[in-house]
Amino acid sequence: MSVSVIEVATDLVRAHIDAACSRVAPTWPLDRFIAVNPYWGWVDQPVGRTGAMLGTLAGTRLTASRSWFRDEWVAGRLTSIDLEGAADQRGDRALAADALAALDLIQNPIPRLALVTDVRDALSGPHSSPRAGQTWSDLATHQISQHCAASVDHHQGSWHPDCQFTFAGWRAQVGADRGIPWAGGRRFAGRELVALPADAERAIAMMLDDLLVPAGGMTDYLSALLLSVNGWAAWFAHERWQARLVGSDDHCIVDLLAVRLAWDWLLRRDTTAVPPNTWNAWASQWVEADRYSEVLAKDQQVDWVLQDAAERAHQRTLISGLRSGASAERSVHDVPEVQAVFCIDVRSEVLRRSLESVAPGVQTRGFAGFFGLPIAFTPAGAPSARPQLPGLLSPTLGVFEGAGSEDADRGLVAARRHALRAAGRWGRFRTAPSSVFSFVESLGLASGLKLLAASRPRIAPPDRWQDAGLTTRKPSVLRPLLPLVNDDPAAAAAIAQGVLQTMGLVEGFAPIVLLCGHGSQTANNPHGAGLDCGACGGQTGEVNARVLADLLNSPAVRDHLRAFGIDIPDATWFVAGLHNTTTDDIDLFDTDVVPNMWNADVEQLREWLKEAGGVARRHRAAGLGLVDIADQPDVLEKAVRERANDWSEVRPEWGLAGNASFIVAPRSRTCHLDLGGRTFLHDYDASIDPEGIVLARIMTAPMVVTNWINLQYFASTVDNRRYGSGNKVLHNVVGGHIGVFEGNGGDLRIGLPLQSLHDGTSLRHPPLRLSVFIEAPRDRLDAVMAEHAVVRNLVANSWLHLLRIESVSGAVERWTADGWLDAS
Repeated sequence: MSVSVIEVATDLVRAHIDAACSRVAPTWPLDRFIAVNPYWGWVDQPVGRTGAMLGTLAGTRLTASRSWFRDEWVAGRLTSIDLEGAADQRGDRALAADALAALDLIQNPIPRLALVTDVRDALSGPHSSPRAGQTWSDLATHQISQHCAASVDHHQGSWHPDCQFTFAGWRAQVGADRGIPWAGGRRFAGRELVALPADAERAIAMMLDDLLVPAGGMTDYLSALLLSVNGWAAWFAHERWQARLVGSDDHCIVDLLAVRLAWDWLLRRDTTAVPPNTWNAWASQWVEADRYSEVLAKDQQVDWVLQDAAERAHQRTLISGLRSGASAERSVHDVPEVQAVFCIDVRSEVLRRSLESVAPGVQTRGFAGFFGLPIAFTPAGAPSARPQLPGLLSPTLGVFEGAGSEDADRGLVAARRHALRAAGRWGRFRTAPSSVFSFVESLGLASGLKLLAASRPRIAPPDRWQDAGLTTRKPSVLRPLLPLVNDDPAAAAAIAQGVLQTMGLVEGFAPIVLLCGHGSQTANNPHGAGLDCGACGGQTGEVNARVLADLLNSPAVRDHLRAFGIDIPDATWFVAGLHNTTTDDIDLFDTDVVPNMWNADVEQLREWLKEAGGVARRHRAAGLGLVDIADQPDVLEKAVRERANDWSEVRPEWGLAGNASFIVAPRSRTCHLDLGGRTFLHDYDASIDPEGIVLARIMTAPMVVTNWINLQYFASTVDNRRYGSGNKVLHNVVGGHIGVFEGNGGDLRIGLPLQSLHDGTSLRHPPLRLSVFIEAPRDRLDAVMAEHAVVRNLVANSWLHLLRIESVSGAVERWTADGWLDAS
């Protein structure tokens, strides 16, 4: 094509490129690992239609396996009532019998549309595969993945290319690669690629034209290419996501698309074994992708009936309990002794129930773990800030670590930077290529003793990364500080008003209000941040809890809060805490600045939390394989702490496995229920939110976050090869923090490892879409859906289930396309 023709073609193709790239959900780096709905780019489409399209393009499925449904049926958890209800909602009762019969049928792999790499792999004879035991598809993925890993590694490798990932950079590298056995000889790729433009979009337009892909099939073909390198596509989607949060952009995902297309283009030009009419048929198949997916959707109807039925079964058990909560009352004082605000995380539900059982005078509440603060945190002496909020949002406030005086801060920062520079030099010596075989030998016995000591069981928590470079006495004097509290208390009060209103805590303050974030503790675990608070950007909730407590204890902020109608009494003090979800220990922070009048109250709270932690450990013991010591508190406590420090432990805790529901209601609705650590709990009182402002905040933020968590676990379970990260025993970290390979190559692995989902015998995470129960009037729920497209898409396209609790009777209704219907 001439230059002018290429430009015109590029303009026409650009929309298809953008559409394909927008279908890819981002993945976050390991040190900020958060759960992501991997189908996020498809939520504007019905889930069943998306499942059929993804099956057509990638061979994946969006429902649990029939063998799992069969196990649920045999166990009696899935019943004919559930099947009939799911079939009725589709308007065809006969589907219930079809679904039941399907439980005994073999579930065949889904045939997907072939890429050129697949066509080459299907050939016989010379050059049908690059080498024995390897396919062209595997080689393309491996080569692309290794190039991506080298290009983006600026944290781990001692040697790496001095360039960013671009199509032009890849073109030069693969053109000089002598290890790829092209049929046309080793100079083939370089000779062909030189004819392509260096610009990714222009190259894509030229290659699509040469491959004869019709305009009507371009989006689906390009989507299939990205799905074939889904891990790296997700990483570059993250880079674009982050850039766009701050009004910029990133085009690496387009470069990746050009690279993957170039492999198809090269392999098409590298063979004469395929007749031209075969290539014409191959190109025209992409126009038929919609038709193929419609046929697949009909075949998958019974699978969706089974999926809906399993989710109805879970809902059925909750509905009866929620109804009985209409008249449930607890013996809490008019003004409780303590109000304890926990994250909505499913693990906090277990601790809340345990705390309520040992301390009836404590009132617990559920609220998003970042505590409504749009902050980024910079540790003392650190060169950059880290976000402490959900990945959907961008921080607008900076929090800095300090000791309260400029002189002290300067000294700490200088000492820390000196220590970290020394550690950096030591690290470079340890990891330098020339030291691989000589490092331990050089250190001799000292290195061996250090390794031996680190491998022995221990119960003490490890040193915190944020304290690196500080002496043992220094961390205690450092606190996260929000300058806004002193610089502009009126603005700080406006933030506090929004937080307290959404929390539902605007009056009746207890003498002590605990703000309890959560974090995890594991050893030798690249995915450790995924066990921390997803609402805090894959960090613990410590910083957010401490900052909010400091803000709400400020007399100046409290003065300005009165203008919003919120009067925090002088007799109330806010305390920050952190729940270690691996050990169920709860630490309290900044107690050295608590005024004397609250010292006894804080000590009492500490005792209650210790006792509650023991109750929670007993609850979790069976799931951790510790049931035989569940009734020995000291032994159990020691065991879970050793588990948290064990280098070889692949399941230190179960994280959010099992999550299946999100209840937005007063605590009185659920306080009598054992929800089994499977439910996100957010307190909400519709009577103090007449305009639905708080409801909208909850449905557009925490509900979306819980959907992300739920569907990451779901996708990692139903298709771990594409959306999970495989066997964590085989993981190798890529780029220091970007992600993992399973083994030494293949695509970048995203999502959850198998050990986070399966106990070696059976699934620990039942693959169920989230069921959201909200106690609110119909018209307010309808108004939020009408006003917010993201909420409307999630509900109307069945990416989650929305159910409404009637506040007086406790009756539950289900949202359907035909309106609200009784869910009993």
